[in-house]
Amino acid sequence: MSEDGLKRQSVRRAPALVALSIAFAGVAWAGCGGSSDSTSEAQERIEKGAEEAKQGIQKAKEEVKQGFEKAEQEAKHGVSQGAEEAQKGIEKGKQEAQKGIEKGKEEAEKGIEEAEKHTQGY
Repeated sequence: MSEDGLKRQSVRRAPALVALSIAFAGVAWAGCGGSSDSTSEAQERIEKGAEEAKQGIQKAKEEVKQGFEKAEQEAKHGVSQGAEEAQKGIEKGKQEAQKGIEKGKEEAEKGIEEAEKHTQGY
């Protein structure tokens, strides 16, 4: 996957994690019981939900950061690998060119020899 693709994927995940964290905070704030909750219990739930939301946001940030780092590493590896393949192609091209030059020399020498044979007979 390209670096941009990984960045987009990580960035797309972050809002989902934030939304999930906020949803957990809302559930904690609302509570499961009736209206008999005391103010201190409600405050505790709010604080717990806020802390869970903060943790969710921090986790999302870390995942995005890791995604960017992974994308950067893959991009660097891809560039390095591409350079190696290009160098191999250049070397192969040089070898093929050298073979062609040698074959051309051989054919030229044969042609010169044939021409000399024909000219000596005259």
